[in-house]
Amino acid sequence: MENTLAHNLFKKFNKALRHYHLIDNGDRILVAVSGGKDSLTLLRLLQLDQGKIPVSFDLVAVHVESDFRCAGCVHKEILRKLFKSVNIEFSFEQIRMTLDKDGKRRTPNCFWCSWNRRKALFLAAQRLGCNKVAFGHHADDVAETTLLNLFFHGRLETMEPKVLFFKGKITVIRPLVFVPEREILRFAKESGFPSQLCQCPNNLTSKRARMKEILKSIEKECPKAKVNLYKAVENKMVWDREDGTHGVNEKTDSQFLLS
Repeated sequence: MENTLAHNLFKKFNKALRHYHLIDNGDRILVAVSGGKDSLTLLRLLQLDQGKIPVSFDLVAVHVESDFRCAGCVHKEILRKLFKSVNIEFSFEQIRMTLDKDGKRRTPNCFWCSWNRRKALFLAAQRLGCNKVAFGHHADDVAETTLLNLFFHGRLETMEPKVLFFKGKITVIRPLVFVPEREILRFAKESGFPSQLCQCPNNLTSKRARMKEILKSIEKECPKAKVNLYKAVENKMVWDREDGTHGVNEKTDSQFLLS
């Protein structure tokens, strides 16, 4: 069953790889593994693709461990066993989110948590010799991010499939941008991925959760709502770039302190 599901996901997965030229020969790719269904699906598909596509690349799984988690969190132990079982190089990175710069207790918001996790991943990529960082963001994430930026920032922007950072030293890639969440859910279940991992304490009350509810409601009348949102953003990306290279952006954000 997993092979059948993998074949179906591969069509959309490999379409993104080809369309946006996400993987090159000799790449060393850091796969950001939260332990959820999306990142584990990404890791599995990338491993299955090794030796099947006409480029050679290495993978390193990296999990960022935060002190903002439930008391019974067992991510590290479960993921360590999983990484060893599939014979992949891995690393665990730690970040502290419950204290501010003065050592006072604080409750992290989504932006601050995401920023620190991204910084930890970039620094790990530099240390581990990785030139690309792969995230498990899927088609639903893209649509939700589009609505978030429209409603809260007044911008038609979303998660891009390929983004260059630090003058090309690191490239962020999102190979699952064409894959709907429902297909990942089924694949994860049939693949027997860990289900006992805890979730972020803010998961059900975040703005992103609200966008998910809105999209679910809209899709009852417009089943192609998510696809149309992505098309609108992709068209804008093409128009905004004089060279016509859609799906590729460059950021020179020095705030992550990558030398």
